Amino acid sequence: MIITDMTMTEFSAGLEKTRTVCIPFGSTEEHGFHLPLDTDTIQVYEVLKMVAEKLPVFIAPPVHYGVCRSTSNHPGTIGICSTTLRALTRDIVESLYQQGLRHFILISGHAGKTHMNALLEAGEELLQEYEDMKMAIICEYELAREVSREFVETADDSHAGEIETSRLLFLQPELVQGASPEEYPDFTRFILVRNKQAYWQHGVWGNPGKASRDKGEKYCQLVTDELVDFVRKFESFTERN
Repeated sequence: MIITDMTMTEFSAGLEKTRTVCIPFGSTEEHGFHLPLDTDTIQVYEVLKMVAEKLPVFIAPPVHYGVCRSTSNHPGTIGICSTTLRALTRDIVESLYQQGLRHFILISGHAGKTHMNALLEAGEELLQEYEDMKMAIICEYELAREVSREFVETADDSHAGEIETSRLLFLQPELVQGASPEEYPDFTRFILVRNKQAYWQHGVWGNPGKASRDKGEKYCQLVTDELVDFVRKFESFTERN
């Protein structure tokens, strides 16, 4: 049940089927020379649409902004701070709670550690404040890496590399513009730097040249199946006292 496509009558009817909602978080962030800035958002939102085809669950509108630290100097990246993300997350969850939702899955296509920590902090706060709320935090990209591990040819593949390029070739191939060269960031361990692009010139972590549409379809199907199983377990989950 895609919330943006529903009428208020359909929304009310949906509450009779489920009280679970998935809230997709993405980013507007560079993804090399070949992938769109909306890559993280596209991946998580499209996969959740596939989940919604298999079981009754609300899919909230995606959040297109995230905490983007390592890519903040690259052209096109539009980031928000952790405080903003936490506040935005709280507002969205509390509004959906007022509408009758009780089981919340915050799922992010953007995998930045600072970004994920902000979602985790917001989720923990909300869980303490609402006794009848269930909360889950998922990094959808990390889940994609896990389920596709045996099929990926690039050993240290990550941002805008083989996995993400493959998924975009399947989900929205018209937005993929060729391929960027294989690249890996060269940050110095422990040391913070101002000009992050100087240590990660093209914004690619992996080898986009190894990508294919068939791989992307397989990865998306595997993630969808994992998420369908998780939603069912999540809805039946009872916390220990």
